[in-house]
Amino acid sequence: MTIDWRYTVEENIGILSVTGYLGPEAVRRFSGAVGWALARGTGPVVVDLTELRSWSPEGQLAITEAAVRLARAGRRLELAAIPADGSLVPAGDCPPIPVHADLAAARAAHSADRGEQVEGRHEWYTMGWPTGDRTGA
Repeated sequence: MTIDWRYTVEENIGILSVTGYLGPEAVRRFSGAVGWALARGTGPVVVDLTELRSWSPEGQLAITEAAVRLARAGRRLELAAIPADGSLVPAGDCPPIPVHADLAAARAAHSADRGEQVEGRHEWYTMGWPTGDRTGA
């Protein structure tokens, strides 16, 4: 079992939405999604876990490793809607990871930020992401 993801750049934040189960089999795919976000944005990255069913200790470690990776690039990782079945316990060398109750709260926390503004909305996602009327990349 693995994950699917969608990365959206909105105004001054990036939103990495994740579905499925973030377990040992999904860590590599999650790391690739973080790399995608690093290459396509400049502000904080909010990892939206609203549709994540659960995560394993390896999945939680992947989150903290992503926070370190983003911090090295001068960016911050934040979480929205962590799974109810666990809390994230970052390693001692991990930068602080703000946690928002849900995606709306994360967006609200950044609504007053006036960093780099992005024209329009840009979105990329995996083949398994529910599409509707969007086009994939």
